[in-house]
Amino acid sequence: MLSRKTKYGLKALTYIARQEENAMVLIQDISEAEDISRKFLESILLSLRKAGFLGSKKGKGGGYYLIKEPKEIKMAAVIRVLEGPIAMLPCVSLNFYEKCDDCPDEGKCTVHGLMEEVRDGTLHVLENKTLADILL
Repeated sequence: MLSRKTKYGLKALTYIARQEENAMVLIQDISEAEDISRKFLESILLSLRKAGFLGSKKGKGGGYYLIKEPKEIKMAAVIRVLEGPIAMLPCVSLNFYEKCDDCPDEGKCTVHGLMEEVRDGTLHVLENKTLADILL
C-alpha cells in the first residue's frame, strides 16, 4: 500500500501541475484544496524540492513550482523519493537490495520469484506513467 505521504505528494504535484505555467503555488492553497495538513505537506514538498521536482521562492509572490515539465516526471521516481523501494521485499529491490535474513537461497525461494514478477509489473507501469498522464 502507498503511504499517506506518497498519496499526498502525488496530489500536491498534480495540483501544482494544473496551475498556470510558472505560477507560484502556496502551501496553504494546496493544503486547503486537497485537505492535507499544512505541516505534513511542508515536509512532503521539501522532499520533492530536494529531489529536484519542485522549486520554491520565499517571500511575497513566492511559493512552489514545477522545475520539470509534467511529461518529464516519472511516477517511479516520485514514488522512490516519497515511499522508498518499489519492490515489496528488499531481496528483489533494484535500488535498495538487501538479502532476507530468513532465506538461505534466493534462487530456490518461491516467494522471491513471485515478488520479482510483481516488482517488474509495477515498475513497468510506474516507469511508463508521468505526472502528465495522471492529471485530470
